[in-house]
Amino acid sequence: MLQAFFNIFKIPELRKRLLFTIFILVIYRIGFWIPLMGVDQATMADAAKKAAEEQSVFGAMLDYISIFTGGSFSQSTLFGLGIMPYISAAIIFQLLGTVSDKLKKLQQDPAGRQKFQEYIRYATVGLCVIQAAFWMSFLESQQWVYPDYSGSMLFWLSGVTGMTAGTVFMMWLGEQIDKYGIGNGASLIITAGILARMDDAALWVGKEFATIGPMKLLLLVGGFILVVGGSVLITQGQRRIPVQQAKHTRGRRVYGGQRSYLPLRVNHGGVMPIIFASSLMMLPTMIFGALAGRFQNKEGFFADIFNFLNNELGKNQGGYLYTLVYVVMIYFFAYFWTTVQFQPKEMSTQLRDHGSFIPGLRPGPRTAEHLEKVMERITYVGAGFLAVIAVIPTLVSNWAGIPFFVSAFLGGTGLLITVSVCLDFVQRIEAQLLMRNYSGFLSSGKGGKGPRIRGAHGG
Repeated sequence: MLQAFFNIFKIPELRKRLLFTIFILVIYRIGFWIPLMGVDQATMADAAKKAAEEQSVFGAMLDYISIFTGGSFSQSTLFGLGIMPYISAAIIFQLLGTVSDKLKKLQQDPAGRQKFQEYIRYATVGLCVIQAAFWMSFLESQQWVYPDYSGSMLFWLSGVTGMTAGTVFMMWLGEQIDKYGIGNGASLIITAGILARMDDAALWVGKEFATIGPMKLLLLVGGFILVVGGSVLITQGQRRIPVQQAKHTRGRRVYGGQRSYLPLRVNHGGVMPIIFASSLMMLPTMIFGALAGRFQNKEGFFADIFNFLNNELGKNQGGYLYTLVYVVMIYFFAYFWTTVQFQPKEMSTQLRDHGSFIPGLRPGPRTAEHLEKVMERITYVGAGFLAVIAVIPTLVSNWAGIPFFVSAFLGGTGLLITVSVCLDFVQRIEAQLLMRNYSGFLSSGKGGKGPRIRGAHGG
């Protein structure tokens, strides 16, 4: 592995791409520390610390949102919205592309993809303005704004404009990584924000070592290794469907007949089911919080139902009912996202057009039914893994009394994003190394430069 790392710097183009990617990520982290005008950062830090110590649903919600914004809500900066408005706009248009023929044609046409990307950018700006306005209103409602700026047009204009410009700038940084760097730019920016919070978790563990004890520390480290290993396995896991290519006779020669595989990912939905389920599970906190003054501490049938649901869903994040509903939501969105993204009819048509077929099945509807049946079964396994990964941080936090921002590295959305992005990053570097006859991180060779490939004239 060390030799493979040195091989990266032997290739000028790969070295430039890697250094450019690191440079862009450094710019992103520097911009994260530029504060908004008029916000009392000290009061915000105290409120965020208090919410984390209480381990309330509100505090866990802030920690969850901080995963995508690149830091904790103890700060309010120009990059406070993160790159999630851009990701949300891309997801919205991707879903619309499945129901709109016009957008679907734009996605399939190489020239239309630029127009499709332009629509995503415009939608990103609109989402940024809406989210920034809500955030400004939230800051004022919590009295986290200096009195001289509270309610002023200057505060609102500078805040909304600054946060929108920050997200658009991050979107541009991600596109620069896509063009001149290595990996997916938006995913790398999210991963950089997640990893930037790891030092806070490590410092907390070191500071509270005497309170935690060696046994809990060993369980934390062991659990982290097991969860990361399981995430790698499930992310790379595939169900290979054998595919046979039809034979073609031309003159005296027979072409085709090769046997290959059609890989179906076990975790086809990636982290999207957890993101959708977690976002939707935030609604009970807001709904019950708004209705608490009307029904709380009152008697009657409806008041009893409200108090029960408020305690189980609105306040008790690690409770049985909350966890059960959370798992059901993950399964629902896993199948929903797979249904939207996986098109067995199109795959069956493409196999038939290329002269390929699945042994024992007729091309056409029969093949599509088989692919859909197999995907339903492996989605059940993948959704089960996502459910386990999603509830581990909450269970560990409640069992060991550890803050959620520490236990979040034992599973959940942040860990899955980090694992998948790091695997993609390593695989891209691996492809660049192997293309130039160098052994990479995943190669079985001893390292160093491989044998030269002779040309047609023995050169």
